[in-house]
Amino acid sequence: MPSKRKTNLRMPFRLSALGMPEALQDAVLACVRELEQDGVRGKALRRLFRGLAENPASFLEHPVLGTLAAMLRGAVSQDTPVPLPRAQFKPHAPWRVWGEDLDPKAVEQMNDGCSLPVAVSGALMPDAHVGYGLPIGGVLAVDEAVIPYGVGMDIACRVKMSVFAVTPDLVDTHQRDLIRAIEQETSFGVGARFRIPKDHPVMHEDWKFSSVIARMKETAREQLGTSGAGNHFVEWGVLDVPLGLPGLAAGTYLAFLSHSGSRGTGGEVAKYYSALARRLHPELPRSLGHLAWLALDTDAGREYWAAMELMGRYSAANHALIHAAVGGHLGLSPVWGVENHHNFAWREIHGGRQVIVHRKGATPAGAGVFGVIPGTMVHPAYVVEGLGNPLALCSAAHGAGRAMSRQEASSRYRRSDLDEVLDRHGVRLLSAGLDEVPMAYKDIRTVMAAQSDLVRIVATFIPRIVKMAN
Repeated sequence: MPSKRKTNLRMPFRLSALGMPEALQDAVLACVRELEQDGVRGKALRRLFRGLAENPASFLEHPVLGTLAAMLRGAVSQDTPVPLPRAQFKPHAPWRVWGEDLDPKAVEQMNDGCSLPVAVSGALMPDAHVGYGLPIGGVLAVDEAVIPYGVGMDIACRVKMSVFAVTPDLVDTHQRDLIRAIEQETSFGVGARFRIPKDHPVMHEDWKFSSVIARMKETAREQLGTSGAGNHFVEWGVLDVPLGLPGLAAGTYLAFLSHSGSRGTGGEVAKYYSALARRLHPELPRSLGHLAWLALDTDAGREYWAAMELMGRYSAANHALIHAAVGGHLGLSPVWGVENHHNFAWREIHGGRQVIVHRKGATPAGAGVFGVIPGTMVHPAYVVEGLGNPLALCSAAHGAGRAMSRQEASSRYRRSDLDEVLDRHGVRLLSAGLDEVPMAYKDIRTVMAAQSDLVRIVATFIPRIVKMAN
């Protein structure tokens, strides 16, 4: 993007009076726009720039004036782009909303995503809430680029369901055995790892193509087969299949459901490449910094893409090991299963053109594609079949979606409130934090009703035994 931009904005002060070179006029004007949007005007604005002129070193870390300060000190070229004001980025890519009463901040984030020069089209799912960069529940198609925070911090966060041809009454008659299998074969928490690391072919792939991937390999090995923290879980429950599915007859089954992602390694990959993207796009205002992208015809873009795909295989390996360990503990083998990412980017064809589709907290829902949309620890999860709605970029919600922040939930509810809800629904909770109380989430039934044109419900899972991180 060129650094020289014509403007009708009048300079609120003379550069020569402050001892600034006239060559910086365009850069100064860009900063003035940004600051005035933040409410800095008049005398306060002039005092700020006077201080900048007198002591630029003290402004090097300023979110708006940092680049200009570096110019004044000669640390960077005067041709360096200065962040444009947010108003310069106006939505040009069409996008649709599913659901009602969505968080206005999430809507604003989606609007921001569709203002990017690389944006093609977008969609906002009914479980949407605020995230970094794109909102959770945001779907964005772009031209030959990838947005690290459009994928998300937990790259390839994923759900997996295994179905067993045994009576679902086992959740009552053999509850102790099912609990023991979870407690002994899974591990939760930020630093969760196994004393004796598990193994999987994914750990024997090339991990040297990226410095951050190489650095995190040993951590990834130690955390293989663990679930992490946050809203990640494992659940035993009852699956009702009213009409049958390909490979699974109609009936009621015992099922095991898990939700987790690429653990600490995925988070480090996200942070590293997002920071790189921001450095490559200094023209973005700080309010849009988390939407910085990497072009896929560059080494950086290709490297992130390869890292993202490796994290996808790593996340799938985590789930495979969890399910094999828990099922094997009980001598059970699944007869049917379904799984999907909901934090990932895909090359797809939409509107007759190839685009990169980011689904951040959104489920792939192409025509005939099966997936899982969880509710809460006491509310149903749904096995769904995608309807391939092109207006939603063949996507659907990834869960109930938060209705309140973790902090608000923790301060509003007590353990007794949670116990009452658990008793009412007949759910045995092994561990969880108060920030994950069901009341912190939207009504999953309302979310599902809002996307009846995106997916068809083909089976319903009722959780009975649940484990999350404390």
